[in-house]
Amino acid sequence: MPANKNALLRYKTIDNCLRNRQRRWTLQDLVDACSDALYDFEGIRKGISTRSVQLDIQMMRSDKLGYNAPIEVYDHKYYRYSDPDFSITELPLSQTDYDKLAEAVDMLRQYADFDCFTELSDVIGRLQDTLAIARNKRAPIVDFERNSNLMGLKFLNPLYNYIANKQTLTISYQPFNNPKPKDWIVWPYLLKEYRNRWFLFCTRVTDHKLFNLALDRMKSIEPNKETPFQEDSHFDPSTFFKDVVGVTKTRKTPLETVRFIANSEQAPYIETKPVHSSQMVLERNNEDGTVLFQCKVVLNFEFYALMLSYGPGVKIISPKCAVKTIRKMLNDAAEQYNPKNNL
Repeated sequence: MPANKNALLRYKTIDNCLRNRQRRWTLQDLVDACSDALYDFEGIRKGISTRSVQLDIQMMRSDKLGYNAPIEVYDHKYYRYSDPDFSITELPLSQTDYDKLAEAVDMLRQYADFDCFTELSDVIGRLQDTLAIARNKRAPIVDFERNSNLMGLKFLNPLYNYIANKQTLTISYQPFNNPKPKDWIVWPYLLKEYRNRWFLFCTRVTDHKLFNLALDRMKSIEPNKETPFQEDSHFDPSTFFKDVVGVTKTRKTPLETVRFIANSEQAPYIETKPVHSSQMVLERNNEDGTVLFQCKVVLNFEFYALMLSYGPGVKIISPKCAVKTIRKMLNDAAEQYNPKNNL
């Protein structure tokens, strides 16, 4: 049962009073203390009713919030804790509480490369040690795909800050097909992760074209103080990726309606994990278990790679350009295994 902020403040105030055994506390004393606390911390001038404090005491005595406070009345009108060492601020966590905290810590660790989380690294480390003991060193039950050896992760934190501060950058960048890196002057807008690889979406200053640059191909990053930062009014991250599988897309990349058939083995997997959010079932063949799917996406490398990952279990039937592309990719792959080409 959640408690609002004012209620929690009253519980803490009552707790502070009952822990102070140097004086005796009547119900009216507790009401006055809660009223003073609400005024001091929240600026609330309206006093607290006696009934509200009585209900607060009942709540603290119960296990609804996990307090089970041993509040007793003595001499017919005074309140105190029967256990002088008790406090609601020193309650031990339950095993369920520890498990939930441990899972949250495991998730936080996935973002350790960002500066805002780096400052918490020591805290997270101590929490992990404590929680491991509390949960009897139980193995993690939540795990994210992560490659700590991936090149370019050191640029995540600087890029995050540069984007937040709207800073023009000079990036030394070397694509796989170039023997030497070249300097790009860019306006950075967004960091995006796809399949455990990070990309920076940015506009190149020289031609105002939108690019995604892989962080693992970056050699260096420097702020460019000479070129003022400029927003891209045509790049909206909330809508830009709605028709994309992966990250490869330009502003002018056309949208295509793709139809493909999945066999009885692959169809259930594709239904439970759609190729794209636009995916729909057009037809089911109850005899052989095949399913005809349709989705509306940008045709890019990531889409074709996903289709090829299903092997012979998926066949694209339209549009013709997609059929032609996938056929060439398969023929080129098959040629690699041609005995005539084996040395």
